[in-house]
Amino acid sequence: MCIAELKGKNVPIKLWTELDSVEPAALDQLKNIAALPWVFKHVAVMPDVHYGKGATVGSVIAMKDAVSPAAVGVDIGCGMAAVKTNLSAVDLPESLTAIRSGIEAAIPVGFQSHKEPVVTGFKYTRVKNLIRHRDEVLKDFEGITEKFQANRAKVLGQAGTLGGGNHFIELCLDTEGGVWLMLHSGSRYIGKELAEYHIGIARTLAHNAELPDKDLAVFLVKTPEMQAYRRDLFWAQRYAYLNRLTMLELYLGALADFFPTLHVGEAIVCHHNYVSEEVHFGDDVIVTRKGAISA
Repeated sequence: MCIAELKGKNVPIKLWTELDSVEPAALDQLKNIAALPWVFKHVAVMPDVHYGKGATVGSVIAMKDAVSPAAVGVDIGCGMAAVKTNLSAVDLPESLTAIRSGIEAAIPVGFQSHKEPVVTGFKYTRVKNLIRHRDEVLKDFEGITEKFQANRAKVLGQAGTLGGGNHFIELCLDTEGGVWLMLHSGSRYIGKELAEYHIGIARTLAHNAELPDKDLAVFLVKTPEMQAYRRDLFWAQRYAYLNRLTMLELYLGALADFFPTLHVGEAIVCHHNYVSEEVHFGDDVIVTRKGAISA
């Protein structure tokens, strides 16, 4: 059950956090979202809710026959990856400086890319399904909006790169002293470019003219604009997934230089900025999660 509930213009806003913990700017955004005529049943608000561009971070929005690109955000497919190793805390050296330097040499950060693509060179990987997923994503790149296909070299060079902002790589210990690899990243430059392109188109559509916030502009199902966005969106989500798998592989390679007997289980990889097509309350809906994940 939710902790608090606000009345919205068209649907209620259900909060899984205390109302007084939500900043006023985020509440204003949530009210604007709840006023959209396409929102289905309610707006769901997560405990870490905060103000974001267009839609609130930490929000889950189901729409009937529509989707708002800003409700996903510009880092399409951003998410997490983690994998448990066979190492334990006692296996780690007192200083992690050399290990950190090895990881930084393997995985570019910030605006940097690989000088030569690494994702196309894998013949064998420790990370399950990486090669199959890579082949599918690169093949389907040919189907995204044509103007972005000229970015193929950058797309290849940034597969397996961290980016900036709040993205990170960590070497973690669980409560039993087991060593985990964890990272947070998304669809890099191509995801941002695709998102901004489609948000710009949505803002120009006539049915969005009277919205309280133009950043919440939507596409309607069965329109060419929606079909183009859906195609690019789902490709970018898969590219973000590939980016994380590739970084895990590079991360494991860097650690193997220090721990020759290193091996891992199956990786946990998930989005937290994404769209999915689901059935709720017996209806087909399009669900956007921004800084949130399905339970």
